[in-house]
Amino acid sequence: MDDDGPQDAASHFQGKPLGGWGLLQIAGCTGLAAYSVWALVLMPGFRKVPLKLQVPYIPASTKQVANVMSLLKGRSGKMVDLGSGDGRIVLEAARRGFGPAVGYELNPWLVRLSYFHAWRADYHRRVSYRREDLWKVNLRDCSNVSLFLAPSVLSLMESKLLAELPADARVVAGRFPLPTWTPSSIVGEGVDRVWAYDVQAVRQTTSAKKEDAAI
Repeated sequence: MDDDGPQDAASHFQGKPLGGWGLLQIAGCTGLAAYSVWALVLMPGFRKVPLKLQVPYIPASTKQVANVMSLLKGRSGKMVDLGSGDGRIVLEAARRGFGPAVGYELNPWLVRLSYFHAWRADYHRRVSYRREDLWKVNLRDCSNVSLFLAPSVLSLMESKLLAELPADARVVAGRFPLPTWTPSSIVGEGVDRVWAYDVQAVRQTTSAKKEDAAI
């Protein structure tokens, strides 16, 4: 017997009361569909990613994007998003005049999705999305950096940022703060909260701590 299509399945439940078993069936089908999208579309880009970086993809919300941009207000120059996902932060940075605006994302499907969003907004010539390992990205010419990364990698990322970024750079972290840096500004509440760090101030604080420890 042929399997029912989505419309046939929906019509099967129309006009019928849904008991506990019916609700479980619907939940199961929904969960299976969501897993299928993850397994077929998103998961391939994570197969070569270290385990500690394998976190579910969660797109930045409109509020999170706005909060990131508010902490970069009045700044200019190159803007990079580390782990750029579907590219919406990079796209908004380009809209606000940052240039170049570059996103680094290891998942090839998300890179393609990012370019689709940029093309639809007619900004595909003003942004760049690169499939590249974050740890191999050279940040020495980056004035503005945003990142929404897992807490397990933030300590390592601190070291990379501190070693490579120019003194006038600003880093904006979303969802999770950098573990040992002191933020210069904080915007938002709950999951929409973002933290801004000025590299020159962080270096001064780090240097002072080392001097105190040596005494």
